[in-house]
Amino acid sequence: MRKLLPYIFILPTFIIISLFIYYPAINSFYLSFFKVSVFGNRKMFVGLENYIELFSDEKFVKSFIFTIVFTAITVVVSIFIAFFVALLLNQRVPGVRIFRTLIFAPYAVSTAVAGALWGFLLNPVVGHVNYITSRLFGIQVNWLVTAPYAAYAVIIAAIWKTLPFNIIFYIAGLQSIPDELVEATKLDGATTWTRMWRLYFPLLSPITYYLVIMSIISAMFQSFAIIDVMTRGGPGDYTTNIIYRIYLDGFRFSKTGPAAAESVILFAIMIIVTIVYFKVGRKSVHYQ
Repeated sequence: MRKLLPYIFILPTFIIISLFIYYPAINSFYLSFFKVSVFGNRKMFVGLENYIELFSDEKFVKSFIFTIVFTAITVVVSIFIAFFVALLLNQRVPGVRIFRTLIFAPYAVSTAVAGALWGFLLNPVVGHVNYITSRLFGIQVNWLVTAPYAAYAVIIAAIWKTLPFNIIFYIAGLQSIPDELVEATKLDGATTWTRMWRLYFPLLSPITYYLVIMSIISAMFQSFAIIDVMTRGGPGDYTTNIIYRIYLDGFRFSKTGPAAAESVILFAIMIIVTIVYFKVGRKSVHYQ
């Protein structure tokens, strides 16, 4: 009985994961080889036809490219901005704890709320951003319905939502660096810029290693709500990434087979990116 007890404890978790993660994933892979009727009562095996049609579909190719661009910009910008902000918030100045608390606020709201907030800020009529740009520069932009500004809008919102998570981890990492190392670099005459890139950033490489993976997952899978609330994939399909394309094909257009194939492709992209990053990124990680 003592040997079975651990398995009994994990059984409820295993059942929930199987029902809501494993089964849908396996079923999506299975359905990707079929053409399914609108009501789901008939299926016709088509093999790899869904995959072939997707890569010959201009809309899917655009979604694929936008996913790569959106993910790359969001991850790189959020990582570097978080690093610089964490350096500022790690200073011993009055009121720094208040700023640390306020900087975490965006992460506390849901992605849908984040999209709604930025949609209001970028509104061409009553938005604060256009009010400021019109007063300072005399220009107004329809951010959410004009290319390429719609892409800029969703990227900014995604970075704003991801930033606090990265900052908190970097602050924790900076506080774990021994003061003796910092004092030694100051005695050697190292400038602030030199300490930043020769001391702090290398020592924080394990945290960066983790945050890059988490940011990629967030940009690929958790960006649906921001895009849906702000642009709905428009103008046209300009800001439609793969996760939003899956929603459109699977739920709005009832194209179950292609939507399942798209989810498999997205899963494969994530696996490839993760494997490559684990192989390449691990070489630059320095553990203390």
